[in-house]
Order: sequence, then C-alpha cells, then structure tokens
Amino acid sequence: MKILVTGTAGFIGSYTVLRLLESGHEVIGLDNINDYYDVKLKYSRLAKAGIEQQELANYKFVQSKLYANYRFIQMNLEDKQAIQMLFANEKFDRVCHLAAQAGVRYSIENPYTYIQSNIDGFLNILEACRWNNIEHLVYASSSSVYGLNGKVPYSELDPVAHPVSLYAATKKSNELMAHSYSQLFGLPCTGLRFFTVYGPWGRPDMSPFLFADAILNDRPIKIFNNGDMLRDFTYIDDIVEGIVRCIDKVPVPNAEWDAQNPDPSSSTSPYRIYNIGNSSPVKLMDFIQAIEVACDKVAVKNYLPMQPGDVYQTNADTSALQRDMGYKPKTILIEGIKATIAWFKDYYQH
Repeated sequence: MKILVTGTAGFIGSYTVLRLLESGHEVIGLDNINDYYDVKLKYSRLAKAGIEQQELANYKFVQSKLYANYRFIQMNLEDKQAIQMLFANEKFDRVCHLAAQAGVRYSIENPYTYIQSNIDGFLNILEACRWNNIEHLVYASSSSVYGLNGKVPYSELDPVAHPVSLYAATKKSNELMAHSYSQLFGLPCTGLRFFTVYGPWGRPDMSPFLFADAILNDRPIKIFNNGDMLRDFTYIDDIVEGIVRCIDKVPVPNAEWDAQNPDPSSSTSPYRIYNIGNSSPVKLMDFIQAIEVACDKVAVKNYLPMQPGDVYQTNADTSALQRDMGYKPKTILIEGIKATIAWFKDYYQH
C-alpha cells in the first residue's frame, strides 16, 4: 500500500515508518520539524530512515538514501492548500496521522499552539481524506482523555467527558471530529489511545529522558505528588506493533450498536477506538528505581506536589485490542528501561 505517515521526525512516527518500510509498503513521511524540543534529535531520527538534514527544505520531497520506497516532505499540517495538493498528487491508500503538538504541561502555557496543530491540522487531514478516497485513517489519541475517571483499568467503553488539560481536550476533540466524518462520509477511522510511551529515541520532555539526564549529570530529579503515582508504561515496539495491525484492519460499522446504550468505542459508521497500553501499571518510585539500576547510580530526589494537568494513575484495558487485533503489548519494564538507558548513554556519550 501507499501510506502517508505524519509526525515522522517524532518518536512514535519514526519507528512506525521503519516498520512499514520493512513490511514492503511505499511510505511518504511528513513533519514540520518544529522546535518544541531539540531538533537535532528529530534530524537524527529522520537519518535512521535515510533522510539527510542538508537536503531538507519546506515543501520539497527528499528521497531516502536507505529505502527506495520512502520519501519525506517538510510541511505544516495547518497549511490547508499544501495538504490538499499533497493528497491529490500522491493518491494515498491509507493515512497514519501521528503528528500533533504533544505535552500536557506545555498546553497550559501555549494553548493556541494546540488548537492550530491538533484541531486545525487534524481538520485538514480529515478533509483531505474525505476528498481523496482514503481507505482508512488511523490517528493518535491519548490515554490523557480519561482525565478525572476514577474507574480502572480505563476502558474504551467508559465516558471521557472530564479532561484535565487542553492537550487531552484536543485529543478527545479529534475522536469526535473523526466520528462525524466517519458518519457523514463513510470514512473509516481508528483512534488509538496511547499509554505513556517510552523507549530509545524518546522525547526529552518525558520522564525516562528527564530522569536519566538528571541522574547521569548529578542533578536532582523532580518527583511529583511525592512519588505517589501509577503509570501504564508502554514500550515503543509494542505501540508500533499495535499501530501497524490497526492500519491493516479497516473498521466496519458495528451491526450490534445500540443507540439506547451507546458504545463510545464503535458506531453505526466505520469507526473504532482502541487503547494501546501494557496493562501493568507501575508505581512511579519503582520506575525510578529501574532507571537508577540501569544508570548504575542513585538519584537525588526532590519531592514536589502534583502538577496541574497530571492524573494520579493510568491503566489500560486492552481487551478490545486483543479481541480484534490478536495482540497484547508484552515488553516488561525492566527490559524496556535497560534498552532505553543504553540508547541514552550512547546517544549522549555518557
């Protein structure tokens, strides 16, 4: 198939591209390479797939030096005309939309950025899919949509009406927008709620990176809510396996959908929502200890209250993913952290 993957200079996107290329698909990668965090890391991720920094320019295709079936284009999702032209010219079969302005805390300080990228940009993707006969749109949602929900594990059948950050609100908005396009235009859409993704090449604003950087450079680590938190940490390879399986399986209308007792994860239109998580929540202090072991160094700990926008715990019910895709994430934390810290030490020469 010919697949557009957005956000390919990002953490999850860079892995997804490689997985699709190795499966024999033709891939077009798209990213605006913004400076939300260190662009050197983004260029390094692109280089893994043979995209060289010196050849990059806005709205210009760059052919991979490693894969004949891969080209990359630097482009903003908010550029409606450019997105429309890209779809019209390239005639994609399927779209994997992973690009977004990420980060819960950053959304408190820079809300307009999230609306531009996550709402306006997503609308441009939906419109382009609508008018260009896209067989299936798979897009990134987030476990953050569960917000104030106290019932665990989090199920796709649960209501998600109480987000605690604008980032979470934009991701829930994406799910609602996708459903409307699925209902109105028959566009098959699958939304994926990712749970605390980590691994080599991860984002610098995520906890594994922040903790490793502080520990290895003799700085104290910040531990919010005095360490009393649980996270469903999910290794990058497990996330990507779930993404690829979902791309392959085009959703169909749920013939048993009941309007009197509506299932939020499916519909009378070709629409699905899935959790992708490890289903094994880890105490924050156990997570920190695993990083300390991998770094062979004890952290200096600075205990702080809960941050605005944070939630106490995340915990994924992945029974729907197992039922429909025959897949369950399986990487245990100690193995994932070991690989992550080994990459960190190598990349940053510690």
